[in-house]
Amino acid sequence: MVAGFLADVREHMQRRVQQDERACGRLRRVRQSIFHVALVVRDYDEAIAFFCGKLKFTLVEDTYQPEQDKRWVVVAPPGSQGTSLLLARASKPEQIARIGDQTGGRVFLFLSTDDFWRDYNAMRADGIRFVREPREEPYGIVSVFEDLYGNLWDLVQRR
Repeated sequence: MVAGFLADVREHMQRRVQQDERACGRLRRVRQSIFHVALVVRDYDEAIAFFCGKLKFTLVEDTYQPEQDKRWVVVAPPGSQGTSLLLARASKPEQIARIGDQTGGRVFLFLSTDDFWRDYNAMRADGIRFVREPREEPYGIVSVFEDLYGNLWDLVQRR
């Protein structure tokens, strides 16, 4: 009796695994990623100067869009092949109010590095304000800094 019950359970589990594998196979064909994260800024040029000058980001694109009287400005960390920042100039009072506070005071963005101390020291030398001292965590070394508007970022070297 127990052997029959176990055989039924085993058969049921095998059917579930096969169903899950088929479902996962369908899901695996979908490839998505976050391409840009919009960062609301006061002024394009001051934001470019900060990100490309102080953080050493690359200016990926800066294209004027006359139909909307705005610029499409994209920056990315050096060597990055992933998500980039779209610098979006605030154009309405409610957007202006969010500059520097897009997440209500929480850390907003996470800058990964292959050499924490190199980047930490270079950023401090360039006047970047760190609001939390470096610390060792199970996932790596981390410290929190502010961008030119006050948004909080983690500088992280993962293990």
